[in-house]
Amino acid sequence: MNEDLIKEIVGGLLTELGLSFSDIKVVEEADMTRAEIVSDTASRIIGWHGETLNSIQHLAKSILRQKEKLDRSPFLVLDVDGYRQSQEDKVKKIAEQKADFVRRTGSRVALAPMSPYFRRIVHLHIANTPELEDLTTESAGEGDYRQIVLKLKDESKVQDGEELAPVIESTDDGLGNLDI
Repeated sequence: MNEDLIKEIVGGLLTELGLSFSDIKVVEEADMTRAEIVSDTASRIIGWHGETLNSIQHLAKSILRQKEKLDRSPFLVLDVDGYRQSQEDKVKKIAEQKADFVRRTGSRVALAPMSPYFRRIVHLHIANTPELEDLTTESAGEGDYRQIVLKLKDESKVQDGEELAPVIESTDDGLGNLDI
């Protein structure tokens, strides 16, 4: 993606909203473009549970799509003060903790409902981490209640006569403050 255009769009949105920043660093990663906003007032840009950051990201993606005449929205992730990165790390850690339970019990486990972005992070993390190669993920549910289900790839490893437990819906899995 055009780094200068991303900086122009995000910087313009922040300026119009009266949100101060000193720099925007654009980094191309394997499957996405990440724009890190450098600001002394990061909490104002983040907003309540990331709502302001999410809104700015949505607008930036829409403007970029229109200016670049793209068929679909680009995979652009805005971050400020490492906020989004820490959330990605948190959701990966929770998935790994649930993976241990899946291995011990053979049960399928559902994570709390989350946004498409964080579901994608979990799907990719499970699929691309060699230590988790015995597990697979799928999405279940509808709309705001869509969630990741972790399960063994080879469910035949469950002891004979043992039924798989139904999907477990955890209420306290540490995702409460995640902007999902």
